[in-house]
Amino acid sequence: MIKNVLFSYKLLAKLQKYLHISKKKSNFADYFTAKITFYYIVMEKIDELDRKILRIITQNARIPFKDVAEQCGVSRAAVHQRVQKMFDTGVIVGSGYQVNPKMLGYNLCALVGILLERGTMYQRVIEELNTIPEVVDAYYTLGAYSMMIKLHAKDDKHLMSLLTKLQEVPGVAKTETLTALEQQIGRMLPID
Repeated sequence: MIKNVLFSYKLLAKLQKYLHISKKKSNFADYFTAKITFYYIVMEKIDELDRKILRIITQNARIPFKDVAEQCGVSRAAVHQRVQKMFDTGVIVGSGYQVNPKMLGYNLCALVGILLERGTMYQRVIEELNTIPEVVDAYYTLGAYSMMIKLHAKDDKHLMSLLTKLQEVPGVAKTETLTALEQQIGRMLPID
């Protein structure tokens, strides 16, 4: 049993290293194959206790591990070890507070479809988008656009300047902007 667990963690470490290297080389077929393999192995290692811990901490990220341990019927150390393992394997990718952009003066939310000149320019475009702090999400997509991004702007003038920046990014052929009026659903996936 211990040998299998050690083998799995060594394999995960190799896959994580491979994923990092593959991303740099832009070999997307190999990258996604390795990523799917990585997630398959990780999901095999998630047991019911891990899922119970995830259900609790995704509902309240500020809950003390002591309270999580009581709800799960295990020690605080066990919860800490499980959460750390889920961070290490990429099951948990972060934690923090959600801020209401409108309270910071960002009154507009826009979804922007981006058509690239060539799909191979994706990584370079992402690097450029990373320099624009108002861009909060970016997805490589199938369909009418090569990418879809979400950004926040303070007003119409600010949105126009952001769109101008986007259209000046090398590799961006065309953009189409949808303004989001109100977010109706914003939730985590269910943890079954």
